[in-house]
Amino acid sequence: MQLGFIPPEIWSGFSLAFKYTYAWLPIWLPAVFIVSAFRAWVRYNQTKFWQKEGSVLLEIKLPREITKSPLAMEVVLGAFHQGGGETTWIDRIWKGKTRSWFSLEIVSLGGNVRFFIWTQLKHRNNIEAQIYSQYPEVEIYEVEDYAKPFYYNKNVNQIWAAEFALTKPDPYPIKTYVDYGLDKDPKEEFKIDPITPMIEFLGSITEGHNICIQILIRAHKKRRLFDLFGEKEDSWTDEAKKQKDEIIEKLKVAKEEGGFPRIPSKGESDIIASLERSISKFPFDCGIRAIYIADKDKFNPANIGGVLGSVKQYSSLNLNGFKPAGWFTDFNYPWQEWFGKKEKLMPRALEEYKLRRYFYSPWRGKKYHISKPFVLNVEELATIYHFPGSIASTPTFERVPSLKSKAPSNLPI
Repeated sequence: MQLGFIPPEIWSGFSLAFKYTYAWLPIWLPAVFIVSAFRAWVRYNQTKFWQKEGSVLLEIKLPREITKSPLAMEVVLGAFHQGGGETTWIDRIWKGKTRSWFSLEIVSLGGNVRFFIWTQLKHRNNIEAQIYSQYPEVEIYEVEDYAKPFYYNKNVNQIWAAEFALTKPDPYPIKTYVDYGLDKDPKEEFKIDPITPMIEFLGSITEGHNICIQILIRAHKKRRLFDLFGEKEDSWTDEAKKQKDEIIEKLKVAKEEGGFPRIPSKGESDIIASLERSISKFPFDCGIRAIYIADKDKFNPANIGGVLGSVKQYSSLNLNGFKPAGWFTDFNYPWQEWFGKKEKLMPRALEEYKLRRYFYSPWRGKKYHISKPFVLNVEELATIYHFPGSIASTPTFERVPSLKSKAPSNLPI
């Protein structure tokens, strides 16, 4: 049978494709089934492993004064570079072990700005020790998950959620605290802290609006097939070398074409230096997502622009920056919302956030759920997540009201 409105050559192509697909059915169908069953079995083992490990959410309450630069947070985050736990294929496949991952969270609940760290239970003592070693004045508490009360009901509230990606290849660094001069420890009144625009925006929203920013990290390692088998090349360092070689090659071409040897421009020299500095520090696989939830009568689309604008200060034209990608709940065309896709994606986005699930998400790589990790080094992470000093004077930014100090040595016993 041939449909009259389909040209014969196209119909012939369809028929041939169907013929070969059907002929090879006994081969490809079992293969697809085996791969799917294997992945499901591995995920089952991983889920059992995660449940056994347990997790905890820590809230960090900051003092009124923090004089240390983000370098202190860089030291803290260095302890998060935990690459063990999945050494052999038996660990990865049979036991379901995975690399430890962490979630660094900056949250505004009705304008009340708070800092959280989510971790597996076994890392709690180490994390607390590292934070206290650099910030002895802070207070750390185990708390209930602030996201637990969040829910989605299309008749009651509305959710906007998005993920972020880098604007250039991973080795290109974003603007870090070093670029803002914070490594030189300027006086508080002269500091330009790139995290303050985000804190100020989060502190400006009103009651009934909740904005949560989640930075999920794990130690970066060489890539594996299906994240399970073998070790392939380290694309991060290889890409950095490739970018450097391209710049150097341009200089060579100018000489080979009969021109004078060209020295690198200021911009090219800066890029080469930035790439070299970037790959000299601990790398982390990262995923950044943001979620905004409010009642339908209060939901303000302007807050979406505020979220996207609060990360602009980390971007530069010749290096790297952040852009929205992997959108959960926004569509460009109305037909993309047909069949209730948007209504399905909103609760799914909220579920992903609550579970702190990213690197091993079943939705990873699916349409509207890109969840593709990128690499940031520890300096970049310390730039986008650190404890600001008094330069961040947002009224709704809760701080511990008093400083801690040792008791006088001459007190009677």
